Amino acid sequence: MPIIPGTVDAVDNLDAVREFVKEHGYPIMLKAARGGGGRGMRIATKESELEEAFQRASSEAKAAVGDGRLFVERLVTQARHIEVQIIGDHHGNVVHLYERDCSVQRRHQKVIEVAPATNLDPVIRERMTADAVRLCKQVGYQNAGTVEFLLDKQGRHYFIEVNCRLQVEHTCSEEITGIDIVQSQIKIAEGARLPDLGLEQDKIKIMGAAVQCRMTTEDPANNFTPDVGRIDVFRSAEGFGIRIDSASAYTDAVISPFYDSLLVKVIAHARNHQEACAKMVRALTEFRIRGVKTNIPFLLNVLQHKEFLNGSITTGFLDENPILFKFVPTQNRAQKLLHYLSEILVNGPLTPLGTDIKPMAIKPELPHVKRKEIPDGWRQVLLKEGPQGFAKAVRKHSKFVLRRRKNKDNICVYL
Repeated sequence: MPIIPGTVDAVDNLDAVREFVKEHGYPIMLKAARGGGGRGMRIATKESELEEAFQRASSEAKAAVGDGRLFVERLVTQARHIEVQIIGDHHGNVVHLYERDCSVQRRHQKVIEVAPATNLDPVIRERMTADAVRLCKQVGYQNAGTVEFLLDKQGRHYFIEVNCRLQVEHTCSEEITGIDIVQSQIKIAEGARLPDLGLEQDKIKIMGAAVQCRMTTEDPANNFTPDVGRIDVFRSAEGFGIRIDSASAYTDAVISPFYDSLLVKVIAHARNHQEACAKMVRALTEFRIRGVKTNIPFLLNVLQHKEFLNGSITTGFLDENPILFKFVPTQNRAQKLLHYLSEILVNGPLTPLGTDIKPMAIKPELPHVKRKEIPDGWRQVLLKEGPQGFAKAVRKHSKFVLRRRKNKDNICVYL
C-alpha cells in the first residue's frame, strides 16, 4: 500500500518537525493527531512559514479536541482527494461501492462531492479499489467505512486514512449503486452476510453520476463566517433525481452557534456528471431560505465553473480561482414587500405628508332604495295554520308535484 512519507508518532515540538524536514524536505502538512473535519491542519512550504503554521495547527487542535500534538506529512501538491466506499461483514467478505471525488475543499473541509470520480483512468480506479478491499480484508474490517487516497498528477495514489464510520457523502455512493448503506449496516450488525444482501462485487455496477452539496449557514460574502438566528422562511427544492437530507431545516428553526453549520445535504443524480450538475443548479436556485445566510451563492459559482464541469479539478481548485468568491447579492423582494406591508398596517405610513392641511372629511352617501313589502312564504303559512294547514296548502298549490319514493313512506315535494 503506497503511503505518503510522515512521522510515525505524533510530535509536540518544532525540533521534531525540523528533523522530518531535513529528511523529506518541503512542502509539508501539519495535521492534528486526534482531530478531524479539517481542524488543526496547516501547510508550510518553506522554513519561514514553519513556526507560525505549527503554532496555529497545534493551538487549533488543542482547542478542538484537547490535544495539541501533530502528525507531519510530506505534502502532495495538485492532488485529487479520492475515497473508496467499503462494506464488510462478520464473515470476512468485503466489497467496494466504487469511489467518490472530494477534491472541492475549503480549509481542508469537503464542500462538494462527486461520484464516481470524473475523468479517472479505469486502470487507476481498479488499483485504488483493489488496494482498499485488500487493506480491509487484512484487518478484518466490519460494516461500512471509507478508505481515503490522494492521487497525484502522475497517476500515483497514496493512502491517507480509513474513516471507520458512515461519512456525510455516503449518499453519492448510494445514488450511483442503488444500495442503501445505512440499511446494510444494520443488517450486517444483525449477522447477515454480504451475499445474502445481494452485495457481491460482480453485481455492483455504476449507474449514472451523483453530486452532493453541503449547504451550510455561513456567509460567503463575509469570509464564510457562521451565521446564527431564526429561519424566517424555508422552502426546499424537489423533482426527479433530487434528494434532500436534513433534520433542523424548517421555518422557525433556531440556528445555534454551538453546533456544526451544516443545514441541508442536497444530492442530484443523473446520467452523467454534467446533467447532475445542471439538476443541482436548478435545485439550489429553487431554495428559499431567509433569516440566516447560506453558502448557496458559492455552491452555484462552483457548479457552473468550466473546470468543475469538465471534471479536471484538484484540492487547490478553490485557491486557484478567486472568482468563485465573488457573489451577486440576493434581492429578497418577497420578504422586503411583506415586511413593508406589515409595517404600514401596524405602524402606519413612515413618510410624512407633503402638507399640513388635514384631509377632507368625506361622508359617503348611500343610494336610496325603494323598499317593497316581502310577501308571506311557506314558513308564515306553517306558523299560522299549523302542520295540517301547511299540508293542505301544499296540496292545493298548483306548482307542486307530490311523489312517493319507491319502498319509502315519506313523500317528496318538487317544484
